[in-house]
Amino acid sequence: MEPSEIVVGLDIGTTKIVVIVGRRNEFGKIEILGMGKSESFGVARGVVQNIDQTVQSIQTAVAEAEAKSGVDIKVVNVGIAGQHIRSMQHRGIKTRASIEQEISQNDIDSLIDDMYKLMMAPGEEIIHVLPQEYIIDNESGIKNPIGMSGIRLEANFHIITGQIAAARNIYKCVQKSGLEVSELTLEPLASADAVLSNEEKEAGVVLVDIGGGTTDVAIFQDGIIRHTAVIPFGGNVITEDVKEGCTIIKSQAELLKIKFGSALASENQENEIVSIPGLRGRAHKEISVRNLSAIIQARMEEIVEHVYYEIKHSGYEKKLIAGIVVTGGGAQLKHVSQLIEYITGMDTRVGYPNEHLAKGSEDVTSPLFATSVGLVMKGLQTLDKQNKKMVSTADVKGGIKGHSKERTTGFFDKLKSFFDEDASQK
Repeated sequence: MEPSEIVVGLDIGTTKIVVIVGRRNEFGKIEILGMGKSESFGVARGVVQNIDQTVQSIQTAVAEAEAKSGVDIKVVNVGIAGQHIRSMQHRGIKTRASIEQEISQNDIDSLIDDMYKLMMAPGEEIIHVLPQEYIIDNESGIKNPIGMSGIRLEANFHIITGQIAAARNIYKCVQKSGLEVSELTLEPLASADAVLSNEEKEAGVVLVDIGGGTTDVAIFQDGIIRHTAVIPFGGNVITEDVKEGCTIIKSQAELLKIKFGSALASENQENEIVSIPGLRGRAHKEISVRNLSAIIQARMEEIVEHVYYEIKHSGYEKKLIAGIVVTGGGAQLKHVSQLIEYITGMDTRVGYPNEHLAKGSEDVTSPLFATSVGLVMKGLQTLDKQNKKMVSTADVKGGIKGHSKERTTGFFDKLKSFFDEDASQK
């Protein structure tokens, strides 16, 4: 197996911006060539709120990734999140012309393309159309209909929508950073690729990605995505609570949370005390670690209750054999899996994005990088699909070179045409 082309994942988070350069090696594992990370300014709860600050942060992370990998970064796979994300179920129907012809990938593509034409609320647009199962001439439960015969082809779809303004701002930030967007991916889907196994997706599992500004939820069962949601709370809210509760500055609150924080106050001794330097010659402040954990636990319980509501709302609560996998920066909090197990009664583990990584990629094995590793994986999957399509066409000449880009339907075509018109008017 030849090493694949190079793909770049760009995770524009609330607390950090991460750029990861990777490719698939000859053993099918993902080899990380370089990683750049910068503090995120201008993003709140997963949504861009200051273009210039976000552009500066992206450029800093890209420069670091380029220096480490020796790759000139031009095209990136970007994640999207935020509380504006919605999901819905819909059924699509296509009547085929002939029963003699086998169902092909083109039939499925045209069915998916039709879904992008659904009417949405003003300001909203479809980001992803994910097939769940197919029905051929009333025969249901078909996962892959290619090669089968039938006149009436139907499919149940999981459709993810978002605000076009939020996506446009992401696109604008990337463009102003001198880069081009290859694909826009919902962040929990990227994280799921990085930390979940196929067995877990088959058995039924909930992915909970606790980021700085949002907590992303994705539910899989029978290997199919069943439910997605974005909860507008994350690690930053916990830091704010610690800052208020302990009357200290934000940077000290963040350090306290990371070094001494726990999601279960009962796991700390009564007499554990942390001393914090006072401001400008003022006296040191002493904080009880148990009190600190009590503040953190109260907010974590609220986040987990929101997650549990989404699990119950999905209707799959009793079918999730593999339980919950928690990832993201918030998964590094001590005793977080025990708290989630206590509230939901479901088995919980912390998800690390190291299963798919080649040796020598230790820099990105923290749950913190689950989304960015997942974005690289999504980019590689897209490249594989394109290459298969290019090989299957009759006029293949001289092999495949360069980073070609797949046609993106609906949502992204509109964004591209908007910026093309904008550029021509200038």
